Amino acid sequence: MYIMDNRTLKDLLYEQVARVGKALASPKRLEMLEMLAQGEKSVEAVAEAVGVDIKLASAHLKALKEARLVQSRRDGKRMLYRLSGQDVAQLGVTLRQVAEEHLVELRLAVQQMMAEPEQLSKVGRKELMAQAKRGEVVVLDVRPPQEYETAHLPYARSMPLPELAHRLSELPRDVEIVAYCRGPFCLMSDEAVALLKKRGFRARKTFDGVSEWQAAGLPLTRP
Repeated sequence: MYIMDNRTLKDLLYEQVARVGKALASPKRLEMLEMLAQGEKSVEAVAEAVGVDIKLASAHLKALKEARLVQSRRDGKRMLYRLSGQDVAQLGVTLRQVAEEHLVELRLAVQQMMAEPEQLSKVGRKELMAQAKRGEVVVLDVRPPQEYETAHLPYARSMPLPELAHRLSELPRDVEIVAYCRGPFCLMSDEAVALLKKRGFRARKTFDGVSEWQAAGLPLTRP
């Protein structure tokens, strides 16, 4: 039996770890992982969400699959993709946090997203959950319903952004509303807060999505 020397063995070990790094070395693939952290999606849905054609989306998903970051299954004529595990979602959160800590350019871009910082919820995660449980705030999930059904923040109410304007009568006006979507880079919650405030509601947003919530060790509500 051939026994590798230490140098060859170390090279092999790092080469395997580098497979993950290579798969993540694409902005579109990172965005795809964020999308798939919300739940299983078809190639067509992923392509539309990240703004590429189906052929390119398939190529990106293939690269992620080869690195064992995603899995696929066939449903009739459709190919569906999902994350290989919740640790992949946590990897995405950790990668973004490290980048924000060390890259000034990213911090500046995030600050531009926070053009109105007073719209951010100022309470911590556990306190927000406690307030929602007591009915002191309404946590609003503005993602598509399929993503809400896969997993959502405790006590959150589903109200997809396209439906929000037509369902305002379902929301109380005597408590604050805290909207969330897919995480810090998602803008659906900003649109929701702007609409709610325009209609006279007290509304803020939280940067958290289900991945951030889970990475913090907090529970999610699942089917």
